[in-house]
Amino acid sequence: MELESACGGFDPAPALRCVVAIPVRNEAERIGECLRALDVQEGLGASELGVVLFLNNCTDGTAHVVAALPHPRRLVVRVIERVFDGANAGWARREAMEAAADWLEEGGGDAADGVILTTDADSRVPADWVARNLAAITDGVDAVAGRIALDEADAARLPAALHARGSLEGAYEVLLTELEALIDPVPHDPWPRHWTTSGATLAVRLGTYRRVGGMPPLAVGEDKAFVSSLLSSDARVRHDPDILVVTSGRLDGRAPGGAADTMKLRCEVPESPCDPRLEPLPRALFRFAWRRRLRRLHASGRLRRDRLWAPWLGVRPDDAAAILRLPALGAMLAAVEAATPHLAYRPLRPRELRAHIRMATAALTLLRGLGRFGRSDRSTGAAGRLRGTAVERTGNA
Repeated sequence: MELESACGGFDPAPALRCVVAIPVRNEAERIGECLRALDVQEGLGASELGVVLFLNNCTDGTAHVVAALPHPRRLVVRVIERVFDGANAGWARREAMEAAADWLEEGGGDAADGVILTTDADSRVPADWVARNLAAITDGVDAVAGRIALDEADAARLPAALHARGSLEGAYEVLLTELEALIDPVPHDPWPRHWTTSGATLAVRLGTYRRVGGMPPLAVGEDKAFVSSLLSSDARVRHDPDILVVTSGRLDGRAPGGAADTMKLRCEVPESPCDPRLEPLPRALFRFAWRRRLRRLHASGRLRRDRLWAPWLGVRPDDAAAILRLPALGAMLAAVEAATPHLAYRPLRPRELRAHIRMATAALTLLRGLGRFGRSDRSTGAAGRLRGTAVERTGNA
């Protein structure tokens, strides 16, 4: 085990394949559990996994707690302490991930093969978390997004109405995700998959991380913006339903505008809008069909020649020309959706969810019955696991 501090400089780095970046602010009560979960990762030998703890603006003695923890058996830990008046959640995660990237590059060799993972200080990863992420990347993807579930003790203190809403949102999300996978399949991200993009469980190749410019230092939603940048660059992102991280369900969050504030708002305003992606079913189906159409036009080399898609979607000719000059299909798809009024997101209200769940269920049954979309026992089982943890939607807006 090796514990390093930025204050005294870092010793020469061992050769590591992956480093976990963790932004930390006032987590004296939970940082121990977070590190212990990382210290029991399966399939790794001693000193094969690095961890960056980026302590920013801590005032609760987190640094003392970290220093007093028993030495991990398998981790090499670097502790960085920083005080910065302009700090926010995205800035802290970016600093942690930049430090992780620099560390991987210190090891020499083909540093681009290194992997950066990130989680939160109030989260506990399963024992196979690193192994599952590395396996997905070895299979050929550039980044992996896992799912989250609320800590049971924290969840038990939340209002029943919040759980009920989370279950409905989760059920509709699973239906939309499967419909999207059937209508607009993506080879590297097949069904079963999910929609979660949380900083509590992300992994990315070092070379890909550098290519997209790193984690954006946004005050809110840096994780979603990062995954969007990956998709816009045509990076292969796998939304793995079998990676599940437990995170806190507290209402006194450390990051303004984060999951805790979202849950708090939903307690105070029960009819606050759903996640923007939980849109009316007809609009969602229209979106999936057009993505499929544009993807196929691009694959056949006809997207730049066949301009009929632009007037059909209400995209102005000058905007269409600018879109076609973009270097990646992912960027084109995002730009098309931003340019057309027909694909603007209009989130549902909670009271509308049940009706759209019924419609989505009927649409899915129809698509399955067409016989063109095979389903294996494995995908059915994974879908069940997704539905079984639908309550994760409670704090994943």
